[in-house]
Amino acid sequence: MKTIMLAAPHSGSGKTTVASLVCLALRRRGLRVQPFKAGPDYLDPTHLTRAAGQETRTLDSFLMPRERLRALFARAAAQAEVGVIEGVMGLYDGRDPESDAHSSADLARLLGVPVVLVIDAGGMARTAAAVATGLRDFGTGIDVAGVILNRLGSARHAELCEAALTQAGLPLLGWVPRDAALELPSRHLGLLSAQESRWDEEAALAATRFLRLDALLAAAPPGVDAAPPAPQGSPPQGAAPRNLTGRVRLGYAHDEAFHFYYPDALDELRLAGAELVPFSPLRDPALPPGVGGLLFGGGYPEVHARALSANAALRGEIRAFAASGRPVVGECGGLMYLAQTLTDLSGETHEMCGVVPYHTRMTGGVTLGYRDAEAAGDSPLAKAGTRLRGHEFHFSALVHPPVPPAGAVHPASSPRLAHPAYRWRGPGGEEVQEGYAYGNVLASYLHLHYGGLPETARRLVAACRARGTG
Repeated sequence: MKTIMLAAPHSGSGKTTVASLVCLALRRRGLRVQPFKAGPDYLDPTHLTRAAGQETRTLDSFLMPRERLRALFARAAAQAEVGVIEGVMGLYDGRDPESDAHSSADLARLLGVPVVLVIDAGGMARTAAAVATGLRDFGTGIDVAGVILNRLGSARHAELCEAALTQAGLPLLGWVPRDAALELPSRHLGLLSAQESRWDEEAALAATRFLRLDALLAAAPPGVDAAPPAPQGSPPQGAAPRNLTGRVRLGYAHDEAFHFYYPDALDELRLAGAELVPFSPLRDPALPPGVGGLLFGGGYPEVHARALSANAALRGEIRAFAASGRPVVGECGGLMYLAQTLTDLSGETHEMCGVVPYHTRMTGGVTLGYRDAEAAGDSPLAKAGTRLRGHEFHFSALVHPPVPPAGAVHPASSPRLAHPAYRWRGPGGEEVQEGYAYGNVLASYLHLHYGGLPETARRLVAACRARGTG
């Protein structure tokens, strides 16, 4: 599979728009396109999926061990002719300013793929070449194959920029005009998902004519694929479990309020023996029949808090399900929904499920970053002391510190005190305790990637199987 990475000097350069246009153009040429997204983002991939007609796969070298990442890349690559990777932040931006570890550049080196720079050249001409040259020459082991210029005012503008790029030895592989119809709307967590924002097909198709597809395809040498062969027995995307005996139904929240799931993570649950059954906390009056566990991913419960609260019948079922001792896992938005109340962006407070004895509220600040975490106690995902890597990104907070109520004991299990879900070291070396674990219940702001941590998927499915369906 030929693969290129689209990377930029900084966030906001238009990577998602340009990557989507590239996927759309290649797809219209009749090629099978596999989109990928570097970093932990859930929203940008929805736009790539819409353009490519193929589910976007996440590539994050912090959340996934490097060999595991390469194997998952190979598994997806085996089913396509062209791979398009959208980078994260700026080309060299990773976890810290003194290293490009876990950056787009790091991922390009790991997979051996060439980089195409996406530069917002609005208001510049020759300077675009200076920016591109700086990015090309700053790092080592990076093959910068060319440039796509974004938000240009005219064909003449493109000619001026191309003259400078040619002088710097960098080919222009296409350009995208400045057009409000191509801009993707956003809110506090980032871009609106493709399901919520309008895709101006006419404007997108018009913009693709300025992409130089032959040159883009030539930028990736034939058969570029530095990943090892996919593991024996690895399934195609969305495959059935390895062993159908002992299969268990796992309900997972999926609607406008909850849709932050990594496709490879869901595949890992299927491989562990789960039949994934989607349900809507916004609309469904009852849980799916026969489920042995519940999973609530991230999303926008604060935007839909009134409707979530109004579905009192389902909230009551979820409380009863948790009290039965069957596994319940909530991640970020899922934590907010499982809590007692949620105070939204307007200051209005809404009743939530009451499974977790905390309240959450929207704040004016963001909590963001990778976490090297340790399981603070046994939970449906990990044994106490297990090392896990995750990512936080939220604009809400627990109203009071995440410590369990004194003497709290789960009513449906052996006497076991509630405890924080995870602990890690903060920037000053202080211990941070986060989330809530309570027998069969785990709720946390930490996003995990089961594809990179397959043991968590196996443990969750085993816990569902052990508890049965009630």
